[in-house]
Amino acid sequence: MKALRDWFANPWGQPRALGAITWLYMVWSIVPVGIAILFSFNDGRSRSVWQGFSTRWWWGDPNNSVLHDPSLRSAIEQSLRLAGLDMLIAVPLGVGLAIGLTRWRGYGARPVNYLMLFPLVTPEIVMAISLLLVFVLLYGIALGTEAQTLGQVTFSISYVVIIVRGRLLSIGPEYEEAARDLGASQLGALRLVLLPLLYPAIFAGFIVVFALSIDDFVVTQYMSSGQSTQTVPILIYGAARGATTPALNAVATVMVVATLLSVGLAYFVYRWSARSQPATSGNALNEIAALEM
Repeated sequence: MKALRDWFANPWGQPRALGAITWLYMVWSIVPVGIAILFSFNDGRSRSVWQGFSTRWWWGDPNNSVLHDPSLRSAIEQSLRLAGLDMLIAVPLGVGLAIGLTRWRGYGARPVNYLMLFPLVTPEIVMAISLLLVFVLLYGIALGTEAQTLGQVTFSISYVVIIVRGRLLSIGPEYEEAARDLGASQLGALRLVLLPLLYPAIFAGFIVVFALSIDDFVVTQYMSSGQSTQTVPILIYGAARGATTPALNAVATVMVVATLLSVGLAYFVYRWSARSQPATSGNALNEIAALEM
């Protein structure tokens, strides 16, 4: 009877089953990506039948490889260009909005906080059409890189705000209050104490915005002005329904590698910041105290 009660109390027993389910999910999600990457090195034109290993679709073919096909290179460059612009604009704005919304205690703070989440719950097709109408009909913004950047920034800011606000709530106001007690101005407390404590969240915001940008299709497609502004997702969507070559797999592999490198960099930065953060905040307060003396 005791064994039966123990089974009902914890029917999984040791968490081996949960570990097995986790590994099965990882295999289920990673294997298709791995197969797509493998076929980027296929010697033939098939994307489903292995015909030998080759770097033909990377740089060997003089016309259709990633290195020599202008349309493939242009799509990669446009994706990276939009990701860079999106990060440079959305992250600083998101950090400022997160600090402002966290400090706002007056009338209207709660509605504005809810409105900040609106891009997260709005269907992407609805947002894309709305942005297209607003940009073209109201503001007269020409379709292309400028419109694509503004469209991506519009929905990326919300993610940065959520990440940074979570960090602000975990930090609390104590460090800023201590800095102000030691004589720092509001700007000095922000620069010397708060921003160093927010570095992990800010860096995470950069990585999330980068991943969102290079993966976005709907908004970027509606803001596109033609082949010169097509990104890798647009290129893959347009070419997947025709007679494609493994060069398309190679282009997708470039973006997968870029994403993995950014995630790996984020992990190392997080580990480094976690070890150095207590000393950083303590040094900042000591510096403020020394200036006051």
